[in-house]
Amino acid sequence: MTSHAAVHENNKRLAPPDATVPNRVRWEYALPIIGLHLLALLACFPWFFSWTGLIVMIVGIHVFGQAINLCYHRILTHRSLKVPKWLEHGFVIMALCCMEDTPAKWVAMHRIHHKHSDHEDDPHSPLVAFLWGHLGWLVVKNRDTHSLSSYRKYAPDILKDPFYMKLEKSYAWVWIYIAQAALFFAAGFGIAMLAEGTMAAGLQFGASLLVWGVFVRTVAVWHITWSVNSLTHLFGYQNYKTSDHSRNNWFVAILTVGEGWHNNHHHDPASASNQHRWWELDITYYQIRILEWLGLATDVRRPRHQRQARRVAAASAASADQDRTTSRDD
Repeated sequence: MTSHAAVHENNKRLAPPDATVPNRVRWEYALPIIGLHLLALLACFPWFFSWTGLIVMIVGIHVFGQAINLCYHRILTHRSLKVPKWLEHGFVIMALCCMEDTPAKWVAMHRIHHKHSDHEDDPHSPLVAFLWGHLGWLVVKNRDTHSLSSYRKYAPDILKDPFYMKLEKSYAWVWIYIAQAALFFAAGFGIAMLAEGTMAAGLQFGASLLVWGVFVRTVAVWHITWSVNSLTHLFGYQNYKTSDHSRNNWFVAILTVGEGWHNNHHHDPASASNQHRWWELDITYYQIRILEWLGLATDVRRPRHQRQARRVAAASAASADQDRTTSRDD
């Protein structure tokens, strides 16, 4: 077994996990990934372009992508905060519009990653190869991680929720993605028909919102998410010496509005905030604070160094009170 320390110190190239089946392609993942990349390439044709479609894509990257960062990652995986179930389920539906798998599978895989980060059992360490950590691990069978027993072991809390269990037992999550794609097209078609009154205008504008607002946005969110697995374990700086190769990467932090401060996250994964220096902006955490202010987020876990500072301050205050009491008694 390669030790975590050796991986950290030497940036040693790893072999794929032992449970990987190299010649076993997961076509149920490979085909949608290939298909959506091809559909996104339709954006190269001028007929599919509209400024509205471009704007919808940019806004959608944040709105739908945040459901991954905030809900899948910080709420479900690390339990860094709690929100009402209706809001949690709403966030999950938005996350499903990114086609990044069901909550239980996503959570289980990420928890396995944290347990074996940049160790040979890590399902997606880029120390195997950059493309492996970015994408390859998704489309190659892994007997240990791609199984119901693995999801039950690493995400039992998720599977206790009937809503999430239903997503595991059906293709409802796929239909949610298809339904939102249809809604984008229908909205564009309807708006153009009302504005210009021609079928051609309706088809063009509807197709524009579909291609840019759904297909391009989905692929962009994928690569932004995958860059956390790949880039932030290879490039950047460290605030903390962790047992893996996690790095803080400002470029990924901008794309992910805070997830790129990955060394901070691996140092303190339970924290709702990845901002450990004033300039390491974590916009996702500010959104969490807004939810907290609105009464929609509770049990928000502050960064470890803040929790420790508060404990020290509280202990100092208690000691000072004790000294004053003793002085009065004397």
